[in-house]
Amino acid sequence: MQRRITGGGAIYMDESVLGWELYLGKADLGTADMGEISQRVCQTAARAVCAFGVRAMYRPRTDIEVDGRKIAGTGGAFDGDALLYQGTLLLDFDVERMLRCLRLPAELLSPQAIAGARARVVNLRELLGAVPPLEKVKQRFADEFARTLGVSFEPGELSPQEARLFGEALAEIDRAEWVDMVRKPRAGLPVLEGVHRPPAALLRAAAAYERAGGRIRQVCFSGDFLVNPPRTVADLEAALKDCAVDNPPATIARFFHGRRVEMPGLAPADFAVAVTRAVESA
Repeated sequence: MQRRITGGGAIYMDESVLGWELYLGKADLGTADMGEISQRVCQTAARAVCAFGVRAMYRPRTDIEVDGRKIAGTGGAFDGDALLYQGTLLLDFDVERMLRCLRLPAELLSPQAIAGARARVVNLRELLGAVPPLEKVKQRFADEFARTLGVSFEPGELSPQEARLFGEALAEIDRAEWVDMVRKPRAGLPVLEGVHRPPAALLRAAAAYERAGGRIRQVCFSGDFLVNPPRTVADLEAALKDCAVDNPPATIARFFHGRRVEMPGLAPADFAVAVTRAVESA
């Protein structure tokens, strides 16, 4: 287990996930705008995935999707003029194993929640019937990034100075204190459920609630409803992470403002009602 400097939620890694990283300078990119950089990097990675015969495309702000289902995620961080930009690609992914390894509350591991998570992601094996040779996938990514950045990649070793700097950095992060620095006490948090039945739909909100801090640490929506694009629910759950207990209605309203979402029988306020009812059950 390790803590990544690019921030964001936890990432589960095993042999079914390809991880990649770019180390660049601001001068290499011509901009320090992370939004522009994310779009450029993700579009390049999407082209690499498309080379295997699937229709991958950039999903703002930092993901890559195929027909509305996430196949890759990315993130970046600046350190002075240096940029680390990293990403993952799902090759042959077990969603249920990931959810259980992340030690989510049992209520968020229901069959319905797991089925919902499976519907939001996809991997190369599911799309192609088999995982392409790993070296071929790596080479395709290298070729696309080389073309985008106008460079050529050559295998190499760390220089003595690079090896020294790597050793210094590793000594700082390869210890439990670094990993635990931002750990949040999610285990043991009460998980509250709110149920809302608008016309022609059923909406459940399971919320991990930290009473002491007055915050909703995590929300999972399930039920009988249709939302298109499907990723909307996952993105809304992400927007509600660590939300103050009295802020969900405003956060949900901001989330849906300006978005084109089809929700037969549902309105944005219905999600707020479900979350509010969950919190009120405390």
